[in-house]
Amino acid sequence: MLPEDLHADVRTLWDYHDLRHEPRRSDAGIGLGSRDPGVAVHTAELYHAGRFPLVVFTGANAPTTVERFPRGEAVHYREIALELGVPEQAILLEPSARNTGENITFTRRLLASREIESVTLVTRPYQQRRAYATAKRLWPGVEIVCASKASSFEDHVTGEEDADRVISMLVGETQRITAYAELGFVVPQEVPAGVERAFGRLAAAGFTQRLL
Repeated sequence: MLPEDLHADVRTLWDYHDLRHEPRRSDAGIGLGSRDPGVAVHTAELYHAGRFPLVVFTGANAPTTVERFPRGEAVHYREIALELGVPEQAILLEPSARNTGENITFTRRLLASREIESVTLVTRPYQQRRAYATAKRLWPGVEIVCASKASSFEDHVTGEEDADRVISMLVGETQRITAYAELGFVVPQEVPAGVERAFGRLAAAGFTQRLL
């Protein structure tokens, strides 16, 4: 069990990465592939709520997803959305991307013939900030908002997700905000001092599996 001070650090990182953008209508919703089927479910919910008329699911496989989604993240996401009533003609598939940069680059290429001025990136709460910063770098001129199923860290790990794994993901995501900006992969994002301190304490506590 985590000490209470480390629980507070986890909540600090969780709140930092969940951008909580104001909902708005977009030209397309992009479900970013991951091991979490909830991303596909929430994309379908947003489609039915009228948030966008077109859905793109993007993602091949990573070592962490191949067992759960053996035919690829985007393929399985599409099947989930179809089961939830999203029309087949409203879904486009991008099955090749293996990282967030490729998710954005390949989706932009797929939509090149369409007039796309705004997109909603649908992802896990703790992936929002890096997804947003990546898209701002690779798809300039397009209005970008992020969306996730609203949940706290505690709610998120009551399902199939392991708490230690998610904490390690939070620590890794925080490191990548700065490291990837230095490499030019993402636009720079402010990292408040409190976030830096929380990151350092969690890394020192051993949550280092997702560090670069």
